[in-house]
Amino acid sequence: MSIQKQTVAATVAAIADGSISAADVVSHYNEHIANSESTIAAWEHHDPHLAVEQAKRLDEQPSGGTLQGIPVGLKDIFDTVDFPTEYGSPIHEGRQPTQDSVVTEKLKAAGSVIMGKTVTTEFAFFNPSRTRNPHNKNYSPGGSSSGSAAAVAAGHIPLAVGSQTGGSVIRPASFCGVFGYKPSRGLISRRGVLETSTTLDHVGVFARNIDDIATLTDAISAYDPEDRASYKEPRPSIATQLQTKPASSPSIVWFDMPYSDRYSEDANAAFEGLLSKLDGSITREKAPAEFSSYLDAHKAIYDFEIVRALDNEITNHWDQLSDSVKPIFETAKNRTEAEYLEAMEIRKSAINWFADFHQQHDAMLTPSAVGEAPLMGSTGDPVCCTIFSLTGVPCINLPLLEGKNSLPIGVQLVGGLKQDHRLMSHAAQLLSNNGLNTPI
Repeated sequence: MSIQKQTVAATVAAIADGSISAADVVSHYNEHIANSESTIAAWEHHDPHLAVEQAKRLDEQPSGGTLQGIPVGLKDIFDTVDFPTEYGSPIHEGRQPTQDSVVTEKLKAAGSVIMGKTVTTEFAFFNPSRTRNPHNKNYSPGGSSSGSAAAVAAGHIPLAVGSQTGGSVIRPASFCGVFGYKPSRGLISRRGVLETSTTLDHVGVFARNIDDIATLTDAISAYDPEDRASYKEPRPSIATQLQTKPASSPSIVWFDMPYSDRYSEDANAAFEGLLSKLDGSITREKAPAEFSSYLDAHKAIYDFEIVRALDNEITNHWDQLSDSVKPIFETAKNRTEAEYLEAMEIRKSAINWFADFHQQHDAMLTPSAVGEAPLMGSTGDPVCCTIFSLTGVPCINLPLLEGKNSLPIGVQLVGGLKQDHRLMSHAAQLLSNNGLNTPI
């Protein structure tokens, strides 16, 4: 079996028994990057020689980690001592961290090879990046984790790390046809990562299959007392849970969302086709009326926090900000503390609603995006993801559907807070029980 069709665990095992070297694996992916990077533009910084040198060191002194010799890409908002971290902005061009982010440290400890930094939109926000969708170069890969999703979809790397504050993991995963995972808030440390919203920021991951998502998530998750969102509760191994067959089928609900009028016609037809195929496996209900207020609360919190997190850039480097974000920041500055506090109260009620829901049901199934990827020049509509970023519940993109332009459309499975291991198991079971295939 080719390296690209193997799971990460299988590749790690092959490296361990000497069937292949880490240097061979890295060289394989370096070749794939060289073949298509000029048209996809997924990488902000990629050093093929440094990657091979990392791999050779691992071959000489194996780490014994779960990612031994596995190439990984990091969104260019994660601090790395080996590469610049520039946040997708000319304001921070050449910025060289002196300390790795916690995620970077954990990746290295697990034996991975950091191939470089993937392209992010400006400050992981609204302004589209130069990265193109590997399925069709005229279309967007989404954002803000555009390079991470595109690099995995293009076969440049098996694993990538990104972030989500609105819909920046799930949406690009949907557009690029890969698995994307936004874990529970606090599962993975955000220390050493650009902050745009302390309430809403999440670290997320991309891979070609659920097994690899589980392996990567397990490797980088841990309690961090210096991240206020991090929690002390146990983090059961997701990879181990995947090996345990559940005693019964999960209870899954599909909600007809208040924003369903924003779904494209072909996406809506694809969703209805999927629901027909799943008939009997899931329950269909109308979403509660309060979901609309959750969307408004997310925007109010994001507006209020991002202009404070980026105060230095907005105050001192306004001319270096893109024309795309300036009017958004101007509007966001007008958010009052009263609006913010009201939105935070709504967030609390939303978290409670989801806690009650997951006492009765295992998961929620919804669209990952309103349709296929848009043309270049847009990152797409994040509406399908924002409620779950607001509440911090875990969600995974399943690349199951296709639109009128033969581009991917994902569906999103949403689990209970701090129940990531169960969500991944339910996702695997949903795919298996219903004979659902993915393009991976």
